[in-house]
Amino acid sequence: MGQINKAVVVLIAGILLLGPTGLLSDDDTNPRSVRQEVPNNPLAPQPPEQPIPFSHKLHSEQGVNCEYCHTNPAPGVLMTLPWASTCMGCHRVIAKDKPAIQKVAELSRSKQPIPWVRVYTLTPGLRWTHRKHLEAGKKCEACHGEITHVDRMVEATSTTTMFSCLSCHQKNQAQTECKTCHVWP
Repeated sequence: MGQINKAVVVLIAGILLLGPTGLLSDDDTNPRSVRQEVPNNPLAPQPPEQPIPFSHKLHSEQGVNCEYCHTNPAPGVLMTLPWASTCMGCHRVIAKDKPAIQKVAELSRSKQPIPWVRVYTLTPGLRWTHRKHLEAGKKCEACHGEITHVDRMVEATSTTTMFSCLSCHQKNQAQTECKTCHVWP
């Protein structure tokens, strides 16, 4: 193998193992642990600007579970992002005078979805389903980290890397054949 080909293989292996930012979690033995944000670190994941401020921590502290806001309709690939009408189930009474809630109320009245910015995205060419993982007893935290402790959602785990998926599948005696996740041969 030529010198350039070896460099390409090393580069691709690094991207597959470490993800697009080249970062694993602080605990490299647990790629799903939440990365600690380092102030002024340009490589640290930044939360996207959302149309409505939302705190998973605050809602979790109030006893709202993940499944109340995030449903998993057939075929089970994506978890839904909350609709304004879902939010208004509680916010008809709670914090109804806050400007953000008034915006949600207007979206609900007009039957418009909240234009959330999806934080985790599936790499093209992969097949993946939340449904199978939920049926296997996996909890949200297994892939998304301790989301119930954060105010702003950020891609805080390396769950979208091949290394992370393979590590978890091997640990849980799940299939690791290429065709398990990859659409192409």
